[in-house]
Amino acid sequence: MRNIKLLLTVITIFAFISCGSNSSDSQPATADGFLSIEKEIKSKFGDNAYYTDLTIVNNESIGNIIRVTVTDNPESLKMGEWVQSQNNWVQNSKVALEVPQGTKASDFMFQLNEKISLSKIGELVEKSSKELTAKKSLENPKLHMALINFPKNGNLSKTVYAVKLKPETGGTTFTFSYTLNGDLIKMDY
Repeated sequence: MRNIKLLLTVITIFAFISCGSNSSDSQPATADGFLSIEKEIKSKFGDNAYYTDLTIVNNESIGNIIRVTVTDNPESLKMGEWVQSQNNWVQNSKVALEVPQGTKASDFMFQLNEKISLSKIGELVEKSSKELTAKKSLENPKLHMALINFPKNGNLSKTVYAVKLKPETGGTTFTFSYTLNGDLIKMDY
């Protein structure tokens, strides 16, 4: 009986920890929320990891789903595609890269640092939401997807933050594209 109580206590504690509000799947689409997601990603892959793809999708039923293509050794030309859903990381595939001869693989990848940050994209989600509410009289637009479009030629200055929002009740997706410093490039729907 005592062992059963102990087991139930451990299971309950684990459930509270794994479902806690600090998990990345429950973070709001704000600068602070995305900063928490960035910390989670860095905790998993390290502060010096390199990425070619990073996408955050918000699913109304299960929360944020994070997808990254990442490596800690760019010159190995080997990366992994990972997805985190419901606070669980799973590697979906292994990726082999090809880069032009005479170039470094890291030139075609980005790192999460002061130049590219999830906090900035979270800030742009907030900005886009306010603009959509003001210009289209759309109350409570919800994040559908936020992503970093890193150019295939490795030109960091051409990196684009993309924010996709939907009305609370569904419907048209509004896409906002921004430069790295947060200037609006265009808004499509």
